[in-house]
Amino acid sequence: MNIIVLVKQIRCIELDNVTSDQDRRINRTDRNAIEEAVRIKERFGGRVTALTMGQIDSEAVLRETLAMGADEAVLLCDESFEGSDSHATVTVLEAAITKILDYDLILCGAYSDDMYAFQIGPRIAEVCNLPQITYVTKIAIEGRKVIAERELEREQQTVEAKLPCLITVLPSLNEPRTPSSEERISALKKSIIVWDAADLSLSEEEVGFNGCLVDVLRRTKISMNRKRIVLRDEQSGITKIVDILKHEGVLKGT
Repeated sequence: MNIIVLVKQIRCIELDNVTSDQDRRINRTDRNAIEEAVRIKERFGGRVTALTMGQIDSEAVLRETLAMGADEAVLLCDESFEGSDSHATVTVLEAAITKILDYDLILCGAYSDDMYAFQIGPRIAEVCNLPQITYVTKIAIEGRKVIAERELEREQQTVEAKLPCLITVLPSLNEPRTPSSEERISALKKSIIVWDAADLSLSEEEVGFNGCLVDVLRRTKISMNRKRIVLRDEQSGITKIVDILKHEGVLKGT
């Protein structure tokens, strides 16, 4: 089983809109994808390749995937990639996947913690002409097919698809491991493959702002203030809570 895992680096913005090196991490559902890929490899053998698109500082995220058990890490890094929307990002990722070529399974998180677009996985499956299973909470491999349980809003489904296949995963799939100090040290010694636009045979018209279909016009922070309501009377507390929620418009009715 040769598995590609798509990984995104999340930048956590401080209240003063300043981002530091310590405020970067692997997208949470992508950690679940890495964990599941490593578990599958441990059971069936094979190779796990972590793939991310970003600036050179994304190497830290890739080293985390190596410490978790990935065998290879590929960074897609080029100035022309900056500012990419989902469409342009998929163009770059698809070129890298086509370059790797030898894979049985592609795993990625169902969503990212910053944009919540739910687009990358399905778009990759479309351009790579792969069957896809989304919102997966359990994976089983049987020969050349994958059987997965997926969680929808109103039901759970058990589905199967032939390999190669793309799967997007939810946090309930597994509990990602925490690498040991020895594993992190070992990951530091491994080399990271870096591909730029030329390596992927991509033109400037296909990627970055030039390849975008959607432009972000502005970003506005949402400010929230607590009501700071304290209820001390336990006997009438529930009634007061209901009244307050009705007053705030959270509950309706009499």
